[in-house]
Formats: sequence, structure tokens, C-alpha cells
Amino acid sequence: MCLAISLIPIGIIGGIQGFESASTIMLIGLIAVVTFIVSFVLAYLISRPIERLTKNIDEISKGKLDVKLENSEIYEINKLTDSLNRVMASLKLAVNKVGVKKGEIFEETVKAKETVEEKYESLLDSITGWAWEVDDKGVYTFCSENTSDVLGYKSEEMVGKSFFDFVSPEDAKKVKRVFNEVSRKGEPIKQLENWVVCKNRKKVCIMTNGVPFFDSTGKLIGYRGVDINVTENKKSEEKIEALNSELTELRTRLTQLLKERERKRGRKRDRIRGIYKKLEEKWTDHDEFDSVFIFDEQANILDCNENMYKRLGYTKGEMLSLNMVDFDALESKDDLTHKIDEAKKTGSIDFKTIHKRKDGSALLVHENLMYLKDKKMFKCIVREE
Repeated sequence: MCLAISLIPIGIIGGIQGFESASTIMLIGLIAVVTFIVSFVLAYLISRPIERLTKNIDEISKGKLDVKLENSEIYEINKLTDSLNRVMASLKLAVNKVGVKKGEIFEETVKAKETVEEKYESLLDSITGWAWEVDDKGVYTFCSENTSDVLGYKSEEMVGKSFFDFVSPEDAKKVKRVFNEVSRKGEPIKQLENWVVCKNRKKVCIMTNGVPFFDSTGKLIGYRGVDINVTENKKSEEKIEALNSELTELRTRLTQLLKERERKRGRKRDRIRGIYKKLEEKWTDHDEFDSVFIFDEQANILDCNENMYKRLGYTKGEMLSLNMVDFDALESKDDLTHKIDEAKKTGSIDFKTIHKRKDGSALLVHENLMYLKDKKMFKCIVREE
């Protein structure tokens, strides 16, 4: 039928050519009109059966196996209609054998599909990062919608671009090296930290984890995985590292200060020992019956000769733990302070006092108190009266 209709313009044109008096313009116009009419008729005759068949197929997909398929004037559509009739007959037979209701097969399939899609979307929305898929070159073929929450890019803006396009220049070489290595071996991407540039030009640190997938021949097709924003964790780690570095510096500095303090104390002890040694050497110049002791500005005994601690009945260790007021029975602390200040001004003073022995007995003595200006100490020579 289609062939017969398509021959109508040719017949008309042939008839018109027989009229030698017709003008060329009229001929062209008539051809155009006839062609339009024929095209419209053809389109109508073809589109109407296809439209009806499409509606019938939609009804069948919903489980309605009693749909009546109408025949058409077009041979090809009739063949397709016959094929569908055979498919519906087979489905009806299968439904009767299994014992399920008509439509349940299709309804359950649609429901299952919708359930899977809902679970998939919920899963993508629930993850703290965003899901992605790339080919073997690192070009995005899929990105979940929540990528915009962190990077600011919509999923359609990501697809078709390489993830190297978003990595910061500082991490580009590292990321390419890792991706090339794992893709060459077909290994997973594990906890790859890298800084990426967002749409607003800010940088965020993400952690990438992905697994490879392959075709039936074992050839790597690409990777699927998840990116998580770890910027705050990274900043916290950097702060902790900075604090640890400062703490290490403080420990080092404290150790140095303690060592320096110990060295100063050692030098002071050596200097005091040297002074004591010189004083002991000078004590041999005194009369063997003289008692000699060294004290500081607070009247604490720093050293003494043997005559001093034996005459008072103390050991040397006990003597070095005393203050002058502990064994001077006449002078108070203020009196001794006054005499120490006077000795600092004049260089030396002489006075009589009473020493108290350890056993409580008294001893009248004469003291010559001298100020050792270069040592900032005092030397006292004691003689019994």
C-alpha cells in the first residue's frame, strides 16, 4: 500500500507533462502540493499504528496480558504484532503453570526495581562523603549528588572531567603517581589523602578509597569509591604536630637550662672549695690554740678548723649546720647583724663575748671578725680569755 501511494506523485507529474501549454511554475507548485499531501497521508498511516502499538506495549509491561493488538495496513507492524501475540501467549501459559496472578510478575519486578533504587539513593545520601566512578584514565563517569555539599560542583559538572583537574597543584604529582601505580597493578586505592580545589577556590583535604572493576577478560575498566572530607581532622593533626614540635623545643631548652645551671653550681662549688682550701692553708699560720671559722652575711657557718668545733664539743658536721646565734650567748641576731655591717665598712672589728658549748657550759672568748671583700665572706679568729 505504501508503495502504491508513493507512486501517485510520479503519475501526476507524468500526466502534467502531457499538457504542453502548462507553465513551469504551475508544474513545480503542483508537485509540491501533491508531495505534501502524500507525505502527510504516509505519516498518518505509519504513525497511528505505531502509536497504538506503543500504548499496547506499555499496558503489557504493567501485566495486562489481555490486551487486544490491532492489525495494521503496514506489513512490518503486522509482523511485530504477531510476535507480541506469541510472547503474550507464552506469558499466559507460564502464569497458569506457576499459579500466580496476572500482573504480579511485572508489579513485583517494578517494585523490586524501585526498592533497589530507593535503597541506593538512601545509601548515597547517608555516607559522610560522596560516591564516584572513574574510568581507567581517572575520568569521572559518575558522581553522587552530595559532591556539591563539599566541592560546590554538581555531579554533571564533574562527569567527563578527570579527578586530576580538581587536585591542588601541590598534590598533583603524588596523586598521579599513586593512581598510575595502583591502576597498573589493579590494586585498591587505600586512604589516599589529597587536597582538592573547590568551586569557590578554597582547598579541602579529602581521603579517597576505591576498588577496581574489570571486564569479562580481566581488563581494568575503572574504579568505584568514596571521598570523605577530612579537612578538620587534618588541621587538628597539624596543630598537634605543631604543639609536639613546640613541646620538644621546650624540653630541649629546659634540658639545656638545667645543664647550664648544674655547670654554674659546679663552678660555684669548685670556687668555694678553692676558697676553703686557701683558708685552711692560712689557718696553719695561727696559734695552735686559736679557733677559726668562716661565715656568710646571714651568720651561717660555712667552714671551721678543728680547734673550733672541738672546743665547743661539736662534730664538724654539726658545726657547719649552725648559725652564730646558736653558740653566742651574749649577742642577739640583731647585734650580730650590726657587727657584720660594721665589719663590712671598716674591714675588721674586735669584741669579747661568751660562747656556749654543746653541753651548756660557757666560755669567755675574744673574737677578731674580718671581712673578706673579694670572697664576700667573713673570717673570725677566736681566742679564749
